Amino acid sequence: MLIIPAIDLKDGHCVRLKQGLMEESTVFSEDPGAMARHWVDQGGKRLHLVDLNGAFAGKPVNEGAIKSIVSAVGGDIPIQLGGGIRDLDTIERYLDDGISYVIIGTAAVKNPGFLHEACYAFPGQIMVGLDAKDGKVAVDGWSKLTGHDVIDLAKKFEDYGVESIVYTDIGRDGMLTGVNIEATVALAQALTIPVIASGGVTNLDDVRRLCAVASEGIIGTITGRAIYEGTLDFAAAQALADELSA
Repeated sequence: MLIIPAIDLKDGHCVRLKQGLMEESTVFSEDPGAMARHWVDQGGKRLHLVDLNGAFAGKPVNEGAIKSIVSAVGGDIPIQLGGGIRDLDTIERYLDDGISYVIIGTAAVKNPGFLHEACYAFPGQIMVGLDAKDGKVAVDGWSKLTGHDVIDLAKKFEDYGVESIVYTDIGRDGMLTGVNIEATVALAQALTIPVIASGGVTNLDDVRRLCAVASEGIIGTITGRAIYEGTLDFAAAQALADELSA
């Protein structure tokens, strides 16, 4: 079970949003590269980056900060990145920069043809981020709920060849209320590709609960606010996950 630190980038800084609202952001670090290195030194096995400005602008905005993170990590662990990725040229540039996996979110739902092309062009390096509330997929920085059922859509994307699904319960993200284990397990059971849980990890009990269902196809969880505010000790969480997965 991977405990994956999230580094959310806004205006070149590491921030966390509450419920996806740009105006509800807290700056945690002015130096994204140093933050990334910190999590690697604490035992991190993968990093999750989000270009928040990019997600809202529909194009890369924080590429400088992203490059500084890649440089600081130095290829020690894989890095996955989402936010504002809308075309193949952007994907190619990020992969050339040293990003391991590119996460396509809103564009996957609105433009499935683009996702299909991306999976074909960059096999094994395309992940899809599905954000859902009450089983329905949300897009555009969570501002719009669609009529799409999250499991139906994930199965379709699995057929396209996506590497894995990042599943966020947007009712819980950044709220420190625990992971929606039931919904995450239901999604993982419906797929053969791995699922990464996101949203709501608060403490070691959440890590235990996730490790208990890892065999269903849940390979990791992304955590942000909890490790920055101290309700979750990241090094202890990854150590516990390693112990329970052994």
